[in-house]
Amino acid sequence: MAHVPQRFFDALAVRTWCGLSLSALGRAREEIDAINVYPVADGDTGTNLYLTVESAAAAVEAVFAGHELDAGPPGAGPSAARADGPSPVEAGGPSLAEAVGAMAHGALIGARGNSGTILAQLLRGMAQVLTERSDSAHTDGAGLRLALRNAAESARQAVAHPVEGTVLTVASAAADAGEAAEGDCAEVARAAYEGARAALAATPGQLSVLERAGVVDAGGHGLVTVLGALVETFTGRTPGPSAPVTVHARVEPHPEGGPDAGAGLTPGDGSHAYPAPAGECGPANGDHDDPAFEVIYLLEADDAAVARLRQRLDAFGDSLVVVGGDGLWNVHVHVDDAGAAVEAGVEAGRPYRIRITHFGHADARAAAAERAPREPRRRAVVAVVPGEGLAGLYAEAGATAVLARPGEPPASGELVQAVRRAHAREVVLLPNDAELRHTAAAAAEQARTEGVRVALIPTRSAVQGIAALAVHEPGRRFDEDVVAMTSAAGATRYAEVVVAEHQSWTTAGICQAGDVLGLIDGDVAVIGADVTEVAATVLDRMLSAGGELVTLVLGDEAPGTVTEHLEARVREAYLAVDTVVHRGGRQGALLLVGVE
Repeated sequence: MAHVPQRFFDALAVRTWCGLSLSALGRAREEIDAINVYPVADGDTGTNLYLTVESAAAAVEAVFAGHELDAGPPGAGPSAARADGPSPVEAGGPSLAEAVGAMAHGALIGARGNSGTILAQLLRGMAQVLTERSDSAHTDGAGLRLALRNAAESARQAVAHPVEGTVLTVASAAADAGEAAEGDCAEVARAAYEGARAALAATPGQLSVLERAGVVDAGGHGLVTVLGALVETFTGRTPGPSAPVTVHARVEPHPEGGPDAGAGLTPGDGSHAYPAPAGECGPANGDHDDPAFEVIYLLEADDAAVARLRQRLDAFGDSLVVVGGDGLWNVHVHVDDAGAAVEAGVEAGRPYRIRITHFGHADARAAAAERAPREPRRRAVVAVVPGEGLAGLYAEAGATAVLARPGEPPASGELVQAVRRAHAREVVLLPNDAELRHTAAAAAEQARTEGVRVALIPTRSAVQGIAALAVHEPGRRFDEDVVAMTSAAGATRYAEVVVAEHQSWTTAGICQAGDVLGLIDGDVAVIGADVTEVAATVLDRMLSAGGELVTLVLGDEAPGTVTEHLEARVREAYLAVDTVVHRGGRQGALLLVGVE
């Protein structure tokens, strides 16, 4: 999409860069995934980079949206801004410091995988320089040169054992080329891009695993793509191919034959390559067994505790990358003992948003995908669910479930991936959360461009999704099925019982931290101190308007007697109403309630 080139690096340029980077990575994602052989050949580098940038872009958009709300209805939005017009600060928008700070924070909390974590630190390194003068509306070429240099250096410092021939090498080359450039931001960005592109072409000669596979480094390819978007931000033109074409064979996660199965592969022979991966931050000679797990978590801890954590994780893991600062960190490591890696985080501070990926499971999924028939099935349902228990329930009903952990909603890229995994010509998408409506709409639009017919049913709760799934019939016409599922979801009132995290004004009055809240159809209706009493009041209010079936989904942190009490109450007071109980697992809410 055409845009007005930016003369300076200001808040609007940050917003434009994030959007262009996301689009460029979306186009390059499959190509980058295909050449991912290092540090683990799990074929997800492009996807991880896309999801990391998506989180950064969403954070920047949130900052702009906040300023637009404060400013009231503008005469012209950001899309009407001219390159030589007023800066966002002058127009009442965010400052450069606010925009780059949001970009760095969004990337930090949304970083995925090894390359995504390093990219988050690259963006943080840039932000550190660009926020030094918080009152500045923009920076020029000289400021961009300093930002690129600090980005490269901070990323290297974040990696326990830097290896050449990786994204770190490409970042350093970009900084070197940028420093040698004279002129404005466009000239610096163009030089950095060309320097990074040249360095990327040389990565197979620096890392034997890349040379054996006949590919360039996947993380470096992603960084070149992001720098290409930076050039487009300042020039309005795409700078050309994002990477030299050196891919001779698609690289897949190694099968049971082991990582040496591709030894002796002749580049360009059309075969699969199975190079021996090494830890990005550990020994590059491939003489050790690959760790079984990738562990990633956000960590609230002070600098001293993080320094001790680095030493501890480095002792029994590899691919160690710890990024962040100011009390919030993103920890990434490959280990055989995932529990020990998490325990180390607990000793250092408060870890959360913990992700543990078993590389063997990833290989099994990839192998299964290779064996799957090419002909897609007729129809599938893809649903976002808030807990492991519900994920199992939806899967038993034939749906492809996307797990949304508390405080960690899925990005649109994850939903697109789920649609692809469903492998169907027609897909019904159930977001099961009002706040995921736009994310799900973006995923649906992306899937449609890939030839999949997608219907988005705007379910606001998992219990509405259960109702929709109950009437799903793949054998009938698509439109009829969607209408029936939409009708069932719409006829289901939903509620949840949660604990207030802080004092707040609500539609039912003021609540204090620790109060039990009962929300009906998204609004706070009951405030109390006892979970069972609040749940009973909520259920009575819902059934006062009628109903035939009550669905209760119990979270792990709720008292086990809650559902027993509610079932007894329904039997005694509502004779014609049936009750169904499910275990939701770690779903965030203590209790989900649906009334049909």
